[in-house]
Amino acid sequence: RRKYVKLTFSLLRSNLVPMSALSLSTLSHVKTTFSVRKGGRSQLDVATPLSRTRGVFRCKVNNRRSLKVLAVAEPIVADKAHESDLVGLSGLEGKAMLSALKPDWPTKKEILSVIPEHCFEKNTTTSMMYAAISTVLTVTPGILAYMFIPLQAAYVPAWIAYAAVTGTIATGAWVVAHECGHGAFSNNKFIQDLVGYVLHTALLVPYFAWQRSHAVHHSRTNHVTEGETHVPALAEEAESKFTFKLRDGMGDGPFALVHTLIVLAFGWPVYLLTGASGGPVRGKTNHFWPFAGATGRHALFPGGWKDKVFMSDVGIVGFLGALAYWAYSAGSVWPVIALYVGPYMFTNAWLVLYTWLQHTDVDVPHFGPESWTWEKGAFMTIDRPYGPLFDFLHHRIGSTHVAHHLNHQIPHYHAKEATEAIKTAFPDLYLHDPTPVWKATMRVAAKCIGVQKNKLGNDLWTFAPSA
Repeated sequence: RRKYVKLTFSLLRSNLVPMSALSLSTLSHVKTTFSVRKGGRSQLDVATPLSRTRGVFRCKVNNRRSLKVLAVAEPIVADKAHESDLVGLSGLEGKAMLSALKPDWPTKKEILSVIPEHCFEKNTTTSMMYAAISTVLTVTPGILAYMFIPLQAAYVPAWIAYAAVTGTIATGAWVVAHECGHGAFSNNKFIQDLVGYVLHTALLVPYFAWQRSHAVHHSRTNHVTEGETHVPALAEEAESKFTFKLRDGMGDGPFALVHTLIVLAFGWPVYLLTGASGGPVRGKTNHFWPFAGATGRHALFPGGWKDKVFMSDVGIVGFLGALAYWAYSAGSVWPVIALYVGPYMFTNAWLVLYTWLQHTDVDVPHFGPESWTWEKGAFMTIDRPYGPLFDFLHHRIGSTHVAHHLNHQIPHYHAKEATEAIKTAFPDLYLHDPTPVWKATMRVAAKCIGVQKNKLGNDLWTFAPSA
């Protein structure tokens, strides 16, 4: 089993907090040997889980004065995680949970100061090159499929394969438009919005409406009431209780598979139309009708954003009209379904998968209004190992997402360098889960259903084992 927990040691070693301040007595007692530098040895049971790493840090021994000691400790195994209200451990091994308990955090200015200045520079030519690459790679399979795959039932497996490949490639175009929406594409705002509007509209994404809701997501990441997208339900709610019962009846494996398929297939359109998984304070929102949902401070589309939503609607209606005319001219809807709708579904699935796994796992907390800060929320972002092929096709959207949340105007072609700088400067805060993506998805789908207040306090909310 994976071991618990790496970060506690680094916190103590850095003299950031005394051992007692971590308040982790609910986890387990661990036999620890302290070797005091001046000589002498003392054995005692402590309530702080440490990794097997050894090093010097300050702590209090038997409530005496603070001593500088050398510690070696046995880790807590994963099956003890439930004692701290965690439903399990991810490949992070509790690191996010422990960083959330830090009493002092770097400021946004301090965080951004470690990133090399040239990482913030946008090059229109370079950005256009990546946009062109993604577009050409997306269109080419469509041309080949139109020329060589017959529209016959016997070729359904070939059409499914085409949809998977083309939809996966098209996600790169989606990411380019996403970068435009963040202002990371070009200093020329007209070119930036034109490229983003065209690419997102071709993927039936309301460019300006999504630009606004996604900005809210970045401004309130992992806020349990004011976040936007993949905000977890409360464990005590009726919907969560029903889901828990369903999972218990089906078993973790079958439930995780069915849950994943439903979320990946329908999560994106349901979010656009109803605001599902959006912040509870905003109510039922709609990315095509800006008057839906809350008004006032928590309105998703306040003021002039309403006009921009309608500008997005014009593009979506126009593109839907083009698809309808295509079906009419072909005398059948099947060419549209085979060549466009199939890949579209796979692109949506990739989008939901990325956003789902970027801020959600069994030991990654959310914050209530008393404890949330922008810095905490941004650092609750998880980089994952998608591999060189998907990193190339999707412009590293999943493997450099921490840097993206710390500053969304870093172009993707500088994100890897920015990530290395962040990792070096803040090793105790940077989150990277080495778990294979498919395995992480099954874990999240099975275990991350509803949150409850964690008994460690600090207004932390973690996923509950049951209703």
